[in-house]
Amino acid sequence: MSDTSIFVVKTTANQERAVANMIAQIARKDKHDIRALLVPDTLKGYVLVESIAPEVVDQAIQGIPHARSVIKGASSIQEVEHFLTPKPVVTGINEGAIVELISGPFKGEKARVRRVDITKEEITLELFEAMVPIPITVRGDTVRMLSKRES
Repeated sequence: MSDTSIFVVKTTANQERAVANMIAQIARKDKHDIRALLVPDTLKGYVLVESIAPEVVDQAIQGIPHARSVIKGASSIQEVEHFLTPKPVVTGINEGAIVELISGPFKGEKARVRRVDITKEEITLELFEAMVPIPITVRGDTVRMLSKRES
């Protein structure tokens, strides 16, 4: 069993990656016992640090711009495990939903979802403005949800 815990470092919003990179550099240079760093997209303003003690993390963040403090208490791997498994990008998109394409050749076009392939993370759409309804298949991260169901 591991003798490490997960400590949470509070940072300035949108500076999480920069802080994590600086912690990694300092930990390497000064030989701090920091085992892992995690910057979850869903957790703004925080960096998760795996180490043996909060004092080690405290020393590592000294002088790092945008690193505010180490939050009191520790977490286990089990408590942060849900950040380690990515959710499919098509989660929450259903057939019949109205979406807008946010990248690619059809950027800005609105379309209706005809089919969702969760395993491939792809969506088959039918563009509203098309003269002939031709189904197009795009990656799930290239659309933005406008409404869940057709009105």
